[in-house]
Amino acid sequence: MSAEQLLSFGLPVSGAPELSHPKPERLLRGNPLRETWNALDAPLNGAGELSTGVWRCEPGQWRIAFGPTEQEVFTVLEGRCRLHREDGSFVEAGPGQAIRIPPGFTGSFEVLERMTKVYCIVK
Repeated sequence: MSAEQLLSFGLPVSGAPELSHPKPERLLRGNPLRETWNALDAPLNGAGELSTGVWRCEPGQWRIAFGPTEQEVFTVLEGRCRLHREDGSFVEAGPGQAIRIPPGFTGSFEVLERMTKVYCIVK
């Protein structure tokens, strides 16, 4: 049995982030810059993959679609966001609040105020 290394990350983040923008065909409002500091990509005993890290984004909105086994839990550290369902309902989160995005989710992600979150994605 091998011992896994413990991982610690959070604010302030260090190092250069991966920079991205939503794909043009997914944009609904703005063209927000997204910064990702991915701290871990690890296999889950052959049954998928775990990714975790810190993500920061400018205001904007874009469509999202999760795969049938992909899900995310994130906690907002700074700023505010909304996760919109296709039926028009939404959930909103600010500092200290968490949202779970279930497998197969389709809708849109809206950043209301520049936000920073800690995320955990399982695929």
